[in-house]
Amino acid sequence: MANDLDAMGFKKMGAKSIKGRHVQALINHWQSDTGAKRALSTGTIKNRMAVLRWWSNKVGKRGLVAGSNEHYGLANRVYVTGLDKSSELAASKLSKVTDEDVKLSLRLQAAFGLRREEAIKFIASYADRGDHIRLKGSWAKGGRPRVVPVRTEKQRELLNAVRERAGYGGALIPAHKNYIQQLRSYTYQTIKAGLHRNHGRHRYAQDRYRELTGREPPCCGGPARAELSKKDFRADRKARKQIALELGHNRIQIVATYCG
Repeated sequence: MANDLDAMGFKKMGAKSIKGRHVQALINHWQSDTGAKRALSTGTIKNRMAVLRWWSNKVGKRGLVAGSNEHYGLANRVYVTGLDKSSELAASKLSKVTDEDVKLSLRLQAAFGLRREEAIKFIASYADRGDHIRLKGSWAKGGRPRVVPVRTEKQRELLNAVRERAGYGGALIPAHKNYIQQLRSYTYQTIKAGLHRNHGRHRYAQDRYRELTGREPPCCGGPARAELSKKDFRADRKARKQIALELGHNRIQIVATYCG
């Protein structure tokens, strides 16, 4: 935050220099989306607001930061969007990715609903268990290991390609790079190829919903949960629990972000 304030022209500020205008300037900065940076998510901004409250209390300025995030226009998170945010991993864009490791990471994200870090750190010789893949906690958000089923021949072919590329015990990180360096390559390559807003996890979740329920998800024109019969509602809930597990979430309601 100190770096953000400095970048906005608030120079040589001490720990007790923060005022209301600085708080609002930080919020505006975090919400701005420019060519140089992308806007932060509402959840991330709320986390930073909690740090600001702690900071202001520590320096004797209790109440400087409003207790309610709604005071700053930061609404509560809404999981049901009703919008289809999925997108195909277009071959035309993937062909613009020249780093083969990045290309395979992107394909893993789309095929198995993986997060970026999981797809970069993916070690096929460990993860590939035949009919499923097993993700290490050290790769995953929150340190939660999980299992994702291998359901299609395309997934199997991809795993074989990753294993051949990385070798035994190897991740999709070249030997001369560490994770941070490969992450930079990933970011550069995906932006250059127009894939910086790739929603592979959304498409994965929606495809799984179709497989598990036999219906379109609500965000793609399927019936809303309130319209379902008791039998279909139970099937919907069972599917959402399974999808949440496969995506690495421990709250079923988050699936609404992907499926409606």
